[in-house]
Amino acid sequence: MSRLQGPNALKRKRPGATSDSLTEHERIVHDVMQGKQDMGISQRDMKREINLPDNLVTKCLKSLLAKNLIKEVKNIQNRGRKHFISAEFEPSNEITGGAWYVEGSLDTEYINVLKEQCWRKIYGLKVATLEGVTDAIKRSNVSQIELSKQQIEEIVKALVLDNEVMEVKSSGTGEFASIPVGKVCYKCIGKRGYGGEPKVGTMASIPCGVCPQISHCTPDGIISPKACVYYKKWLDF
Repeated sequence: MSRLQGPNALKRKRPGATSDSLTEHERIVHDVMQGKQDMGISQRDMKREINLPDNLVTKCLKSLLAKNLIKEVKNIQNRGRKHFISAEFEPSNEITGGAWYVEGSLDTEYINVLKEQCWRKIYGLKVATLEGVTDAIKRSNVSQIELSKQQIEEIVKALVLDNEVMEVKSSGTGEFASIPVGKVCYKCIGKRGYGGEPKVGTMASIPCGVCPQISHCTPDGIISPKACVYYKKWLDF
């Protein structure tokens, strides 16, 4: 499925097979994995957690995969390790990276299409609230799967970091007449690709200052300075 149709919804599924015919060792491995729910467990951590020889753990995992009781997923935090999850669960956003990742890789094409669409909506509205942009994107059917307000906010915040959109507060007059006083709004900075220099304070001059994910950013986490294209661009400036 094209990512331009949006991310798959995370839903809990029923396993495709029963566990009645499992060996004692397979049952131990499967029980541990079920206990991890949507977080799953890496093969290395499984070997550490249960008191079984490495070759036996590997054999059990292969058997459980063949019986469709577990599945292998890509963990964006540890791309080089094999990670497994019980078949009745879909992996958490912490494992997959959330809506903006496909098979462990950032889906830049999908993100860029949404950025373009959000910019166009803001440009057409002159001044737009997050709710207005979200509603316009939903009505545009750019994504066959509904995008949340939070996901649209992440895209709009990326446009702010790209210096294509500015965040302002409504004064309740003029172009803000239909928007409550003090409500956060967004305006385009010139034509796309020709934005002017942003007016920012000392903290906001660093991309972290206006990043919507700053509270989740850690040195070794899913969101980190090392993986941030905006931070790297700022360092190289």
